[in-house]
Amino acid sequence: MAIPFLESFASAQAARMTPPKRVVFLGGGFGFTKDTFYPNKAGRFSEIGMTEGLTPMDRHQEDITMVSNLTNLGATDPHGGSVSYLTGANVAGTPGKRFHNSISCDQVVAQHIGQETRYSSLTLSAKETDGGSNSGHGPGLSLSWDESGNPIPGITKPLDLFYKLFANPNDSRAELDSRLKKKQSILDLVRISGSGMKRTLSKRDQEKLNEYFTGIRQVEKGLERQAKWADIPKQQAPFEAPNEGLTGEEAIKLMYDMIIIALQTDATRVVSYRQPVCSLLAGMGMTLKAHSLSHYGFSQPRIIASRERDKKCSMLFAHFLDRLKEAKDIDGSRLFDNCIVSYGTNLRSGHELKNVPTIVSGGAAKNIKHGQHIILPKENTPLANYWLTLMRQADVPIETFSHSTGIIPELVS
Repeated sequence: MAIPFLESFASAQAARMTPPKRVVFLGGGFGFTKDTFYPNKAGRFSEIGMTEGLTPMDRHQEDITMVSNLTNLGATDPHGGSVSYLTGANVAGTPGKRFHNSISCDQVVAQHIGQETRYSSLTLSAKETDGGSNSGHGPGLSLSWDESGNPIPGITKPLDLFYKLFANPNDSRAELDSRLKKKQSILDLVRISGSGMKRTLSKRDQEKLNEYFTGIRQVEKGLERQAKWADIPKQQAPFEAPNEGLTGEEAIKLMYDMIIIALQTDATRVVSYRQPVCSLLAGMGMTLKAHSLSHYGFSQPRIIASRERDKKCSMLFAHFLDRLKEAKDIDGSRLFDNCIVSYGTNLRSGHELKNVPTIVSGGAAKNIKHGQHIILPKENTPLANYWLTLMRQADVPIETFSHSTGIIPELVS
């Protein structure tokens, strides 16, 4: 779908541009079936074979790596698979605060490699039919959290992402200017009223207000970015706008395809996507919600359903890798070769918080060992070490992240 669209304008830039690195973070809700998804041996997939749950990714076995014995040390909620997945924060463990998150690694990456693009990052999510309470994601609006630990709203509809990436025939420059001015006026009023009350607040309330103003500053930065790009037209859409009510597998595939286009056109270089769970199951003809399915151990029909769900998730991820390999970058290379893609969840099987599923792919991480299952020698190695390793591979100059203790030497050559 996207290749003809991109090749028509990318060729002119190919001679003078080197493809940038891109990083994609994909997260589900609950985990996978313990006995049929996870390999029980370390080694190259070509030698140990692919498990039943991983079989749909067989054609990509030389380009993926699974890492075992990683645990998000900050995670405490067995129903909240996405709340601290990219942050590592113990959201309920800060004294004096009922909930406190920290910046997610995708936003750290965006601060370093996302400043030259229309969007520093794209934050995608999914609106579940049940509101998300049964999806395993937990509270929050996406996988992403800003530098103050505030949730970043995710784009939940393929149609909304479509009009974020492509020119909207219903939008004029005058309407855009009007919206920007209106938003700025509201922020000005909020700032004035907030400054006036600050002198009368307690220290704790002042801290809360400072956090609030930090969020306001983030919104202002977003407005400044929108104004900067207002005179640069968006690309024309290469296909018709999707249906409003698209859900489940169709929505995931379309989101994946539009992620490809966003990366190819350099609209962004960083993407996070909190994927739908319950609507995917519904689309497969299952009446069970994701939470009910996670309790699969006592029921043979549920075990079968869980295994089918695993294969469907692997099939969709394999589709995304297919598309990355088909898509051409600005120099004619495969987009896949310039991306780092992480796929996983904060939960292993059922409600287990340890040894979470972690798969990495993409050719931009030149030193990552691909085509194998790596079992780390230390159980409960911090998941933050994995994020730090990927961020370093993306040329982000940081020495530590969250509860990290260093990079993962077994993962890099």
